[in-house]
Amino acid sequence: MATIQDKRVTHLRQILLWPVYLLPLDEDAQLQDHWEHLAKPGPDNPWFELDDEFGDPGEFQARHYNEFVTFLPPVQRFLYGQGLGRSVSKVYGESPIRVMRRADIAKARVTLDRGDEPITLTVAHVDLYFFFDIDIALLALEVYVDDIAFDTAQNLMFRFGRAYPAYWEAESGRGGHCPWKVEWLSLDDKVLATSDYECREKFLSFVGRHRAPTTAAHWEFLMSPLVLHHADKKGLVRYRQLEYYRMPYMAYLALDRAETISRSDSIRLALGNEAGDGTSLPYSEAYLADFEQRFCYDRNFSSGGAQKAASVRFHASGDTLVVTGDASDAFYLSQEGGVLCRFRHQHFLMFLIAHFQKAALHMFSDRMVAAVSRLEIPNPKANRIFRRDIRNAHENFLRFAHRYWFQNISHQAQVHELFDMTRRHLQLDELYREIREELQDMGSFLDVEAMRKQNETVVRLTVVTTFGLVGTVTTGFIGMNLFDWTQEPTWWRLAAFFAVFVPTALLTLYTVVKSRRLSDFLDSLSDESVSWGRRWRALMRVWFGKSGPG
Repeated sequence: MATIQDKRVTHLRQILLWPVYLLPLDEDAQLQDHWEHLAKPGPDNPWFELDDEFGDPGEFQARHYNEFVTFLPPVQRFLYGQGLGRSVSKVYGESPIRVMRRADIAKARVTLDRGDEPITLTVAHVDLYFFFDIDIALLALEVYVDDIAFDTAQNLMFRFGRAYPAYWEAESGRGGHCPWKVEWLSLDDKVLATSDYECREKFLSFVGRHRAPTTAAHWEFLMSPLVLHHADKKGLVRYRQLEYYRMPYMAYLALDRAETISRSDSIRLALGNEAGDGTSLPYSEAYLADFEQRFCYDRNFSSGGAQKAASVRFHASGDTLVVTGDASDAFYLSQEGGVLCRFRHQHFLMFLIAHFQKAALHMFSDRMVAAVSRLEIPNPKANRIFRRDIRNAHENFLRFAHRYWFQNISHQAQVHELFDMTRRHLQLDELYREIREELQDMGSFLDVEAMRKQNETVVRLTVVTTFGLVGTVTTGFIGMNLFDWTQEPTWWRLAAFFAVFVPTALLTLYTVVKSRRLSDFLDSLSDESVSWGRRWRALMRVWFGKSGPG
C-alpha cells in the first residue's frame, strides 16, 4: 500500500461558502436591496454585477443546457428566472439571485506552518450571492492548484477557510487550526492583504468589547466595502456572522492513483479532518461503523479501482462535499460535461441551495431573538415595533417557504441523492419546523394580546354603559316635559343644556378612568356569596385602592 507521502493530487479545487447576515439598511423598509449598493462603482468598491450567462442566446452552450435541465422547474425559476428581462425586479419573472464579483484578487499564497514552502493557489472566482427578500449573502471563493502532495492538500482544505482562530498554540502563537499566513495577490503578484491570525489581542479585545468575534484581516479585505457589524469602520453594508468560524467547503481531488485512498483517508476527507496516518482511524471503530452509509455516496464506486469510472467517490457531511477520482480518467477531469464540470456547476448550485436555506433559517431565528429582546409589555411603542417585526417576519417566512424552500431539487439520481444527504446532515427539516413553530408561537402571543386588549376594552365600555344608564334615565326623565321650558328664552335653555352636558361628560370620563376598579366592584356586587362588608370595601377601593396595571 502506498504511504501518505507517495500519494499526490494532480489537481485540487476548493470552493468555500461563507454565509453572513446582512443588517437592514432602513429599519422601516420591508425589502432591503443590499446588492444595489455594491452595484454602484467607486474607488473603494471592487465589486461589479455579474451578467447572467443565460442572458445571451447566442452564447448559450451545451454545458449551460445540461446544468439547466438537471433541476426541477421550481428550482429552475429560482436559479435562472423566466427570461422576462431585468426590468422585472419585484416579481418572480427573473431570478431572485444577484451575483456580485470582484476580479482584483488573482492568487492566494498560503503558508500552512512556519518554515513551510508557500502554496500558491489560483483564484478562479470571488463572488457574493444576494437573494431577493432574504437578508443574507453567501461569499463563494473558488481556488485551485496542480500537483500537490495528498497530505498537504488535506491540511490546506482543513485550514484555509477559517474566519478567525478558535484558540492559539502555546509554543508558536499560531491561530489554532489556521494557516500560518494567507496573502491575497493581484495579477502582478502584489500583496493586497495578509492574515493576522496570530494577533491575539485583536481578537480578545474585540470579543471583550462586543461579545462577538471579529474576522481575520484578509477576510475583512475580501468582504470590503462590506464591514462587520461591530467594526469601527464605515461601509456600504454591515453584516454579522451566522455560523461556525469554519466555512463550509466543496473540494475536488484528482489523484495520480485513486486506488491508494484508504478508508482512513476517506473518513478524514468526509469529516474535514487534517492529514493523518492512512492506516489508522481518526475515531473509534464503533463511531465509524456506519461511516460509508452516512457519509459516502457510492452509487458507481467500487473498492479497488478496477475501473476508472468506479474510482469516483463522493463524501458528504453537510459542511463538506468532497469528490475523489483518478487523474487518468478523461471524463473525471473534463470541464465540458465531465465530473469536474458538474462539480463546479450542478454540484455547486446544489451545495449553495442547501446552505442558503440553512443560513436563511438562522437569519429568521436571529431576527426573532432580536424582536423578543426589544419587547416591553408596558411600553406601547415597543409593543407596536414588536407587532410590526413579527408581522414582517411572518410575511418573509411565508415567501421563503413558497419560493425558496425545496426538499427535492432534481430527479437526476446523483444530484437528488447528494442533496438529500447534505440536507440530512445539516438537519434542515428539523430547523425549518423549529423556526415555523417559533413563528406560530409568536403569532399566537400577538393574537392573545389583541384578544386581551379587546376584552379589556369591552369590559370598560360595559362599565361606562352601566353607570351611564343612571344619567340616561335621569336626562330622559327631564326630557318628559315635566317642566315646561319651551317658553324660556334661548340663552336660558342653552345654559340648562350645558349645565347637564358638562357634568355628564366629566362623569363619563371619570367613569372610564375608574372603569377597572368599578368593574371589580360590580363583580363583587353581583356575587351573592360575597358579604356586604366585602362589597363595601370593593366600593371604597374605587377611590382609595392601589392602581393596577392598565
